[in-house]
Amino acid sequence: MALETTPARTPERQQFYERIAPANLAPLWENLHRMVTAEPAPACVPAIWHYRDVRPYLMESGGLITAQEATRRVLMLMNPGLGGEASITGSLFAGLQLIMPGEIAPAHRHSQSALRFIIEGHGAYTAVDGERTTMQPGDFVITPSWTWHDHGNETSEPMVWLDGLDIQIVKLLGASFAEGYPDDTQPISRAEGDSFARFGHNLLPVDWKPEVKTSPVFNYPYARTREALENLARNGAPDAYHGHKLRYVNPASGEFAMPTIATFVQLLPASFASQPYRSTDGTVFVVVEGNGETRIGDTVFRWEPRDIFVVPSWMEHTHHAQSETILFSFSDRVVQEKLGLWREARGNA
Repeated sequence: MALETTPARTPERQQFYERIAPANLAPLWENLHRMVTAEPAPACVPAIWHYRDVRPYLMESGGLITAQEATRRVLMLMNPGLGGEASITGSLFAGLQLIMPGEIAPAHRHSQSALRFIIEGHGAYTAVDGERTTMQPGDFVITPSWTWHDHGNETSEPMVWLDGLDIQIVKLLGASFAEGYPDDTQPISRAEGDSFARFGHNLLPVDWKPEVKTSPVFNYPYARTREALENLARNGAPDAYHGHKLRYVNPASGEFAMPTIATFVQLLPASFASQPYRSTDGTVFVVVEGNGETRIGDTVFRWEPRDIFVVPSWMEHTHHAQSETILFSFSDRVVQEKLGLWREARGNA
């Protein structure tokens, strides 16, 4: 029987529905076609934020409220299809955070896992559970669930990064907790670079046992990422659908670097045009280098460095690189894979 078939609504049935409503009951047969769809039907729509347009608003916010007063001075990227929900896809949050020179975003912790992808500025820091890391454009930085973290900018220029969090996933599960630290900054107990020295060279301390599912490396420097992509490009032809694409991994397990957010980076050679592709994970893309366009269904977005765009679940799309391009992206694919839900389709399937 087709799921999209809805039984006729007779006067007798309508009266029945009205009688059971005060008892907090409703007929599944009237709603099944909306709840169990033949294909994904996301409310999320294709959207793009051109950094050249967003940046003036971001800098203006720096004069309206301090990072300390705001706790986190962030302009949320609101997907226009989600009716004012603070989400960029159905499951994930994204926003641009600004730290002005001399500012500190005070320490706190929360159940939500967060990523930072550095957009603009050089040399501000984030501290996670007693270790600071200095951030550069293109770096991918992780704040694991329930870890103390603060940010500071001791340079002479503004620092901007993209925040990505699993807020909607945690909200769905009713598992959100948050706590402020007594001071603006946490004590530093490990030298900068300690986590990368211990875990970032395909080696692990001999007696170390992972306590959480998040990668023990919390800064993946762009210089190393770029080098890995270049080596991959020299050693073979690009994939027809992704170009040269890599996923960030937890070196202790080989799984995704974060337990709820999958992160990727890909290189598209100049003049590369990908074949049609779609997957069930709505994906947020950041243009790190290059110029080109992405076609999502009937929508075409032209992009340049620092632009951010979103491809909704199960929407066919192609990338067309005018110049050599690097794209960073994140999605909920890791959750979907764990639940056996993730699907992809290559070509016009």
